[in-house]
Amino acid sequence: MDSLQNHLLIAMPSLQETFFERAVIYVCEHDARGAMGLIINRPLGIEIDELLRQMELPEQPKVATELHAQVLIGGPVTPDRGFVLHDAQPHWSNSQTLTDELMLTSSRDILSALGTDKAPKQFMVALGYAGWSKDQLEQEVADNVWLTIPATRALLFEVPYDERWQQACRALGFDTWQISHQTGHA
Repeated sequence: MDSLQNHLLIAMPSLQETFFERAVIYVCEHDARGAMGLIINRPLGIEIDELLRQMELPEQPKVATELHAQVLIGGPVTPDRGFVLHDAQPHWSNSQTLTDELMLTSSRDILSALGTDKAPKQFMVALGYAGWSKDQLEQEVADNVWLTIPATRALLFEVPYDERWQQACRALGFDTWQISHQTGHA
């Protein structure tokens, strides 16, 4: 299987009543050692500005309203660790380049800049991540646990959280009601 980095995993209905029910996951890394991704459609119930206050970061003049966006539950692994997925900017030396357009960081420096004129134009903040060991994600895709599509900026940053699963399915050419709760191979 080719790398699924910069793709979205769309949970199949067979994952109902699990942590990943109706999850859409952006795959940040996928190589021979395993995979790592962030759930992009599960709000935590806390806004970014409240998280920043709780972290007691130095006050900066805030110029943007995007701090009222929700912090996301990125996944079940290390839920106390934060990640910022953001558009690429050369001055973030602590951010890992994922694509020509996207970077990922767990560094506090970018958090201090959120809401200021130094902040990335588009970003999301998530606590925790989803992880797979060597060959685990490949097996789950083969077992029809996940559908996959290339990631788009619209699905990552523009579509409301509660519509991302349905919109991701529509990107494949069908509506969610058309997906069976049963899986198999022909």
